[in-house]
Amino acid sequence: MKPTDIKTPDYFHKVVDCQWACPAHTPVPEYIRLIAHGRYSDAYMINWKSNVFPGILGRTCDRPCEPACRRSRVEDETLVKGKKEPVAICRLKRVAADYKDDDIAVRMPKAPTKNGKRIACIGGGPASLTVARDLAVLGYEIVIYDQDPKLGGFIRTQIPHFRLPESVIDEEVGFITDIGNIEFRHQRIDSMKAVLAEKYDALFVGCGAPRGRELDVPGRQEAAANIHIGIDWLSSVSFGHTTSVGKRVIVLGGGNTAMDCCRTARRLGGEDVKVIVRSGFEEMKASPWEKEDAMGEDIPILNFLVPKEVTHEGGKITGVLFEKVRAEYDAKGRRSLVPSGEPDQHFACDDVLVAIGQENAFPWIEKDAGIEFDKWGLPKLNEATFQSTQPKVFFGGDAAFGPKNIIWAAAHGHDAAISIHKMLIGENIEERPAPGVNIVSQKMGIHEWSYDNDPTVDKRFKVPHRAKVEALKDIMAEVELGFDPKLAYKEAQRCLNCDVQTVFTGSLCIECDACVDICPMDCITFTDNGEEKDVRLRLNAPAVNVGQDLYIGNDLKTGRIMVKDEDVCLHCGLCAERCPTGAWDMRKYYMEMTHAEHACRKH
Repeated sequence: MKPTDIKTPDYFHKVVDCQWACPAHTPVPEYIRLIAHGRYSDAYMINWKSNVFPGILGRTCDRPCEPACRRSRVEDETLVKGKKEPVAICRLKRVAADYKDDDIAVRMPKAPTKNGKRIACIGGGPASLTVARDLAVLGYEIVIYDQDPKLGGFIRTQIPHFRLPESVIDEEVGFITDIGNIEFRHQRIDSMKAVLAEKYDALFVGCGAPRGRELDVPGRQEAAANIHIGIDWLSSVSFGHTTSVGKRVIVLGGGNTAMDCCRTARRLGGEDVKVIVRSGFEEMKASPWEKEDAMGEDIPILNFLVPKEVTHEGGKITGVLFEKVRAEYDAKGRRSLVPSGEPDQHFACDDVLVAIGQENAFPWIEKDAGIEFDKWGLPKLNEATFQSTQPKVFFGGDAAFGPKNIIWAAAHGHDAAISIHKMLIGENIEERPAPGVNIVSQKMGIHEWSYDNDPTVDKRFKVPHRAKVEALKDIMAEVELGFDPKLAYKEAQRCLNCDVQTVFTGSLCIECDACVDICPMDCITFTDNGEEKDVRLRLNAPAVNVGQDLYIGNDLKTGRIMVKDEDVCLHCGLCAERCPTGAWDMRKYYMEMTHAEHACRKH
């Protein structure tokens, strides 16, 4: 095996698993440390630069960072009673938003004089808002079109206010529009060619996936008055057009939209609300915490039931008939649902909410507008640049590759903004700017570090919730109350500081094995070189996660190599404290992505 090149930015980036997993690559350990020190505004600004919507995401993010968290891999099962859990990264983000200084707005950038270039953003959701934020500060004039009266897109219209208060949306959208050079036009766009004719220098399409999938079973049309498409129904509730629902409600679907529908129905008068899903419980697309919250509000989730027919009488719905199915897997592990042979099940209801998926809809883009689409109705894009087959038109968010989530929309917005900026200054948009990297030793003395390197054994702390009876009475009452500063500090202490890296200098090593002896995870081994597959198996603790690199150090006097399994390292610094020669050091690795800014230009 060859020695590890730690000068490559991606090497240590991958070791900071949470940051690597975040689509916007937010410097997670850095802002968690700042929260532990009570520096909430600084933590907020780190988030604001990376993911744009800290207060919104701190309540609603799908949390791709948390399954990647090292904490859930290395905890001692005997101490946590088998319940290994990641750091509450998402809810700590909310702490930064909740406790930031009142004058945070003065830290936000302001737009310079307009540079003469105009950009249209179609759709006022998170992807378009990210593009606007990144480009307005460079002097571009941004015009955002949306059919809704306020900016925010599905953040505002489809996420219930008991999960995300409107005041949070107003504040974070306001931080963007207050930059300047951004105009909002409350206008529905019905023609791409008409927008192109307005001579914008570039267009960004961030209109989301606005169409919910239909239920195609007998009886659907006859009972149409009481069958509602989930995302449209949530929007109607958000705007105050829908204020009640029947006492017996069936929600079809297993995603987060279905969870929002069922919990909203409970607050609008639904007494018997059921979620009915065609897949198994574990295969549902809804986040585990969303399912827990729904069940905690007395909403049962029934699985392996496929809708077969909507029953009705005299033009009024009476219920839905379901076929019971089971999962079968072929030799390649592919699943199919087959009839179980059990009797069909009928559930009576007054209303049905259909949340079985979303689709992109671009009826307003003419066929001769120069934008090509694939067989799934999605635009053909360069996946790195987000540019369509019409060079002036870029896509992002759900409009680009289908429904995902807010953090992906923000990441798409950053990348599309880079492409637009580079195109308009005459550079190759396929040459992407490198991230900013800083790596600094944390050594203050032989046994002293400038970071807290004592891992706590605390289990994950639970976010306080409003009492159920009180929460169900008021659709505007936020259910999650968030961490207070004391709980936030305790949860922040669970972070393992994965961005403080162990760095090895082989020429200083005397191979005394002091680091091997003291390592609590047995993740350091001195051994003969060989093929990676073989080396992984003869370490002190076999390294079975091939997705995480081995750190290889050479220049040892015996010709052996030092191998460290990055997958389970605690970043505790004991190896560096014990080392008599200074061959080990602890260095903080800070990386932030370069966005559309003057820094991404060649000099």
